[in-house]
Amino acid sequence: MKSCCCLYLLLLCLAGFAQPVWGQTYAVSGRVTDEVGAPVAGVAVFATDQSIEAGSEQTRTLYADASATVLTDARGRYAITGLEPGVYFVAAFLTGNKVVSRQAEIINQDVRLDLTLTVLEVELDEITVNVEKQSTFGIDRLPAVSGVALYEAKKNEVVVVDDITANLATNNSRQIYSKVAGLNIWESDGAGVQLGIGGRGLSPNRNSNFNTRQNGYDIAADALGYPESYYTPPVQALQRIEIIRGAASLQYGTQFGGVLNFVFKDGPQDRPFELTALQSYGSFGLFNSFNSVGGTTGKINYYGFYQYKRSDGWRPNAGLKQHAAHASVRYAPSERLTIRPEYTFTYYLAQQPGGLTDAQFDTDPRQSNRERNWFRVNWNLFAVTADYTVSPRTQLNTRFFGLVASRDALGNLGRIDRLDFGGNRDLLRDRFRNWGNETRLIHRYPLRNRLSVFLVGARYYDGFTDRKQGDGSAESAADFDYLHPDNLEGSDFDLPSKNVAVFAENIFNLTPRLSITPGIRFEHIRAEADGYYRNIVEDLAGNILVDERIEEQKEQARSFVFLGIGVSYKPGRAFELYANFSQNYRAINFNDIRVSVGSLEVDPDIQDERGFNLELGTRGGVAGLLNYDVSLFHLSYEDRIGTVLRTEPNPQFNNLVDRVFRLRTNIADARIYGLESFAELDLYKLLVARSGATRLSVFTNLALITADYARSEEFGIEGNDVELVPKMNLKTGLTFRKDDFEMSYQFAWIGEHFSDASNAIRTPTAIEGIIPAYHVMDLSMKYDFGRYRLEAGINNLSDTIYFTRRATGYPGPGIIPADGRSFYLTAGVQL
Repeated sequence: MKSCCCLYLLLLCLAGFAQPVWGQTYAVSGRVTDEVGAPVAGVAVFATDQSIEAGSEQTRTLYADASATVLTDARGRYAITGLEPGVYFVAAFLTGNKVVSRQAEIINQDVRLDLTLTVLEVELDEITVNVEKQSTFGIDRLPAVSGVALYEAKKNEVVVVDDITANLATNNSRQIYSKVAGLNIWESDGAGVQLGIGGRGLSPNRNSNFNTRQNGYDIAADALGYPESYYTPPVQALQRIEIIRGAASLQYGTQFGGVLNFVFKDGPQDRPFELTALQSYGSFGLFNSFNSVGGTTGKINYYGFYQYKRSDGWRPNAGLKQHAAHASVRYAPSERLTIRPEYTFTYYLAQQPGGLTDAQFDTDPRQSNRERNWFRVNWNLFAVTADYTVSPRTQLNTRFFGLVASRDALGNLGRIDRLDFGGNRDLLRDRFRNWGNETRLIHRYPLRNRLSVFLVGARYYDGFTDRKQGDGSAESAADFDYLHPDNLEGSDFDLPSKNVAVFAENIFNLTPRLSITPGIRFEHIRAEADGYYRNIVEDLAGNILVDERIEEQKEQARSFVFLGIGVSYKPGRAFELYANFSQNYRAINFNDIRVSVGSLEVDPDIQDERGFNLELGTRGGVAGLLNYDVSLFHLSYEDRIGTVLRTEPNPQFNNLVDRVFRLRTNIADARIYGLESFAELDLYKLLVARSGATRLSVFTNLALITADYARSEEFGIEGNDVELVPKMNLKTGLTFRKDDFEMSYQFAWIGEHFSDASNAIRTPTAIEGIIPAYHVMDLSMKYDFGRYRLEAGINNLSDTIYFTRRATGYPGPGIIPADGRSFYLTAGVQL
């Protein structure tokens, strides 16, 4: 660990050495006139380091970074300040005129550049910026304005899939998200069918603290009451992964974690048909076949894929078979309108080996004591998105989306310290039928001689969950039928919900360097529950003492408003100071309540969670050389939900002996503080040559977090550490690239942390207890030659024995061991 800390300090020092001096900035100024030499007011003028296609009539408006755009005054004068030495393309645009663009080179003084507008015979709607594909470090950031979303001053990361070297066949999240600061990652299955990430002390359980989206629309089971994601897109199909932290709550929902958005690839623009085939083989019977097609024909661009995956698993009773497919078509009937329908399907059947106790894990982490546990998912996503350019400064986007899905869990979900002697299995079945619409309007307008940006949106969401629990067969096969479907032993509930939201944000560019972005969101939530649950009590001989069928019909509605504000200060392109504050909210729905898994019970009076995110940071970089982001944050989490141990008289012993059970309830207010930092530097470009195809980069991702419970009515909770918060989370690595060959090494070290609020060290059920510190290494490489690609690697290089989670129910309960050392090989072709 000392060597890793020294590496981190060295990297920060080199980053500071490589960064340009902040004071060395200059200005481009001049005058914009018409064809007869008269000054023109209100012209948008901006500077970019990318070439601009001037005079085009069929191109797209660029205001990627509104803070870099100025407006001419009454005398046609403009001034763009804060520019560092380099070559720029300065463009002037006014509706009804051709785009005029000229090159300006700043060396060591200000530059004067006059521009002349020419009237178009046909009104110009858009501007094209010719962006050549540039290699990133595999991590990037979103601009201030992207599409119909605002990201100014928000903590965000973009994983650029084509620029990372990792085991994509298994969606290896440890590698894919290695450069996203502070993420705690659960490793529940080696095949990568379910993703579990959390940040800032939030549970990684199926991304439930993120608003999880695909191409901008919801993909979770129920965005309000059950925001868990049983479906994860195959990373081989993705262009990028966008992660926007807590401040995203104003635009994307109320979650504390923010938003996680998977963006699929589009078909190529320059050919009618392209086929990509990637076939992967790996340890433990892994086979992954990914095949995609795409292209452009006239006004239609299309993309689709089919994936088949199977695996035997690292442990016995851990087999998996998965089918996934996706199809999308982007149709542009006119220059202003684009329509995109899409459909996604995923089905998988997984046998689950169950959890382990601490003693079992210490003896043999590969053992399995459950051979009758199964998990099945069938996920169908539908969406239609339309984009309409009202004017060069105004765009409208609307998205209709729907989900028809099911999730079935079957098996013995009792205490893992007791053997499975057969008998009827627990069967939990959920059916999801959701649909919604989100519509956004973005408008750019002049204010104090600069462009400001206004966003307003509305959302409607209609969710319906049919949740059942009862006895399944006593056999070992994957038989997902109830023994008594008309009178279930557990519960049967219909859980409809509705959500209406209206939100707005505005970027006020006060100066060329300073912007303020306030925002507001209104939420109305209505949730219902209609059904019954059974209260069955047996004595030790199996005789039924109590058998009650309790009917319930409930309805709950609430409305609230929450606010946020962000500030950004950019002295130059290589440096930005940002700060953000946003309120957060997590609504509890009735489908949180009537579920019985082992000894877990849920408090019927459980309440919504509230709080806020506050962050202050600095970020920047030099293209191709340096990328960094360092921030401090505070997350206040009121009425945080967790589990505590309770006792009550046990009817099996005539109430003479107490039984111990776990209660899920609001346990305390949590205070979470931390430092999140990331830096990557290309040592080869810094020390050897600034140009060329060779690269040797080193990165360090370090999060230091402290979290405790400040106020609690539960005994023994106040002052405890918040669960699932490693005090130190370190990831570091090297990437070497030479022409068409690339190799990446990564080391991760995660500190010890607790799995529950009581801070238990070890319990007989293994549900509560410490998650010990662990380290793990990965090595991956790829080589492109013409249309062909080879990929290979070793995951868990040192064959470390460790675990990342203790499950309360499926896939456990108990300790879920992470996979040992594994190998993979991928062969691909593109035609």
